[in-house]
Amino acid sequence: MRSPRRCSRNGCPRQAVATLTYVYNDSTAVVGPLAAFAEPHTYDLCEQHARSLTAPRGWELVRHDGEFAPPPPTTDDLVALAEAVREAARPVQRHDEDLPDPHSHPHQQGRRGHLRVIPPAH
Repeated sequence: MRSPRRCSRNGCPRQAVATLTYVYNDSTAVVGPLAAFAEPHTYDLCEQHARSLTAPRGWELVRHDGEFAPPPPTTDDLVALAEAVREAARPVQRHDEDLPDPHSHPHQQGRRGHLRVIPPAH
């Protein structure tokens, strides 16, 4: 499932609601509503960082005056969520190779679910 885009600021866990773009030729920083797609030379920002951002000295800052609202879920998001719920509800299928051999040495390598037992080095 695709997770919501997060703020690009280091250590910020909040959801992005705005996009910062630098226009180097005009020495301008533009903070606007969240772009539809993440672009390599833009930065996604949460509301707090979008509102508190300052431009470098000598640069102009253009900031969106309206509210920064989180984007509504897209059809892709809803489909991904439904598939994740379906996958979680499926019973786990066990295969013979996933079950340990009761006659094997207890420290032999084996596999159970997503875990793997590695024999100790002697």
